[in-house]
Amino acid sequence: MVVVVFLILIGLLPPALSVWATYRAERRVIERFDFAIESAQYPSVHPWRRRDPDEHYIDGIGLVIGDITCQLNARSPHIRCAVNPMGPCEGCRSYEGRTYEPMAR
Repeated sequence: MVVVVFLILIGLLPPALSVWATYRAERRVIERFDFAIESAQYPSVHPWRRRDPDEHYIDGIGLVIGDITCQLNARSPHIRCAVNPMGPCEGCRSYEGRTYEPMAR
């Protein structure tokens, strides 16, 4: 009789382990999903990040450093221009200003 009970328990062990593993995997997926939802609620750029006074945000281009009116500006968040990549733009001998035509109404 003990052998029969032992064989039944051995037979029920794989399904029980499968149910337990499925439950653990499901809990892990739910926890990861909750973490993703929670982290998506916060902005990726922290407001306390110090910004360089030479940085400017331009719609359609993004973050740009340097004098954006200079034609040699790289329009990049990493370098200012090829002539003077580390800056500053003030007093640069290679400064080439842009001329803008007024918009007609």
